[in-house]
Amino acid sequence: MRAAGGRALNMPAPRVLRLDLPLDPAFDAAVASGGAALDLLPPQGADDAVAAALATALAYQVSSAKDELPARWQVRASLLAIAPNLLFVSTYGAGYDTVDVAACTRAGVAVMNQAGSNANAVAEHAIGLLLSLNKRIAECDRLLRRGQPFCRHALMGGELRGRTLGVVGIGHAGTRMAELARAFGMHVLACDPFLSNEEIVRRGAEPLALAPLLGRSDAVSLHCPLDEGTRGLFGADAFAAMKPGAFFISTARGHIHDEAALHDALQRGHLGGAGLDVWASEPPAPSHPLLALPNVIATHHIAGVTREARWQMGTMGATQLLGALRGERPPRLVNPAVWPTCAARLQALRHHG
Repeated sequence: MRAAGGRALNMPAPRVLRLDLPLDPAFDAAVASGGAALDLLPPQGADDAVAAALATALAYQVSSAKDELPARWQVRASLLAIAPNLLFVSTYGAGYDTVDVAACTRAGVAVMNQAGSNANAVAEHAIGLLLSLNKRIAECDRLLRRGQPFCRHALMGGELRGRTLGVVGIGHAGTRMAELARAFGMHVLACDPFLSNEEIVRRGAEPLALAPLLGRSDAVSLHCPLDEGTRGLFGADAFAAMKPGAFFISTARGHIHDEAALHDALQRGHLGGAGLDVWASEPPAPSHPLLALPNVIATHHIAGVTREARWQMGTMGATQLLGALRGERPPRLVNPAVWPTCAARLQALRHHG
């Protein structure tokens, strides 16, 4: 068997499983040309076939969207128990909500994501939400479509120049968001517990702890992952600490912010508006209280859904998986401590294969 670029994989063709959920064709083409055997199965109605594929798969390319992937095929301890040969789990995007990373680490399974592949798409979406809120574009659009008479001066907006943006999580997307905000003349603050102050400055922001960042920012944009440290991070106290009239933007993950607390802060007039691409349940029900507020712009987890980002996700995912199957440490390894164990398991499979 041969990998991309003509290098040999020293084992029989490894089986890669993915369920037939939206992914750029670049992934399937690259995996096939790399010499791996791809099992492509439907997420519904083929449970026996999926279970059989998991029993022999070395790699599982898994959707990051928790409401898109059936719970039984999310990577939890129960799935790992029926996948004894599984070495690698690779997510479609930067998130890994559908993967129990700790359970994978205990099982000697390496988890990799495609962080950075959709960073520009996500940042552009976030800046678009901020622009629309600040200029009241969506509000004006709705009124015009309804045919309601209104005074255009009643929809007076503002300008981003001279305002302050607070970025929570300045990784790939957060760094790009900071760059775009600076291009509009904004001052950028950032908090990120995984980075030194020096690195935050290098990425184009003034480092601050979360509490002072909230008090100084005219807009706060979330770009952090959902984990036990960020779940419920933005509740009533965080919203109360934000600057009066500030905007809240999230293209990160649902459950980082409390939707009821956000609704309360908006309805009371403490916050000026919210741009939300992510929800606790996706898509949100049409009756969701936040959708009834005129100063909320809602999208359905589409920030990273661009042709360019999807191609990059597919290409990066295939490249990482093929490299890992050759024994190369994945560059975007979510659980780096597992790598020695995972590499030893791969070597053992090669020896017995």
